[in-house]
Amino acid sequence: MGDYAGYETILVEVDRGVATLTLNRPDRLNAVNFTMDMEFREAIWALERDEDVRAIVITGAGKAFCSGFDMEAGSDTFGSDTHARHDQELGVTSDTISHHYAYWDMVTPTIVAINGSAVGVGMTLPLMFDVRFVAEEAKLGFVFVRRGVLPEANSTWLLPRIVGLELALDLLLSGRMFTGREAAEMGLASRALPRDEVLPAALDYARDLAENTAPASVALAKRLVYRFLQETDRAAAMNLETKLTWWTGEQPDAIEGVMSFLEKRPPRWSGTKHPDLSSDLHEDLRR
Repeated sequence: MGDYAGYETILVEVDRGVATLTLNRPDRLNAVNFTMDMEFREAIWALERDEDVRAIVITGAGKAFCSGFDMEAGSDTFGSDTHARHDQELGVTSDTISHHYAYWDMVTPTIVAINGSAVGVGMTLPLMFDVRFVAEEAKLGFVFVRRGVLPEANSTWLLPRIVGLELALDLLLSGRMFTGREAAEMGLASRALPRDEVLPAALDYARDLAENTAPASVALAKRLVYRFLQETDRAAAMNLETKLTWWTGEQPDAIEGVMSFLEKRPPRWSGTKHPDLSSDLHEDLRR
């Protein structure tokens, strides 16, 4: 298990296979600055590599989830010099930035507990993860066009795939605010709950996943879903899915899954979330 102490703007805790990654600038409503951006990216990829971490829950400290990008810099907030300096520190360019933020390539399930208001990057960041729980009365918004900038973090590609074209255009072009309850109704969140129940519900969901699902099966199912968002050949998708189905069926956890069910006991998984696939299967998953 890794050492996740010493961060300035985030908190990381790991318990029984579940990591909780907390945005921790409550005095700024967890607004993202460049330090938080770098620390978040470093921590979540470390959790992805950690075999002891079966699920990651992302939330915010205090009353907000994330109030967007920190605009303390005033008129320079979105300036090219500011972003050029940040990209230089990260060692990225506009052509390579997706490799650094490609959270969809993670095999560890990610659950976002939107415990309060979330705007700007506070909304686009959760889109990059798998399951979203949200506070019913939380105020949410993709407010970019109201700040004179574009929706970012891959949101113009992903949001239409989550809620449909018309709703995505409504939210992105108007920059209007909406509630957590509305988010669940439009399919943008899995569950809308009273604020105090959001994080506990997300943690319960993550713990159930960590204890009762096979690591390789979850990892491969997740990889296939994101891989097939770009697959136009339905038969090719089914062929790859079938190859991996047969592969999982030959692993010890397939036996354990059946026997634990028949014996009415908790499963004892021996597999890994980074399974040792053949080079051909690895290549098929990367395409």
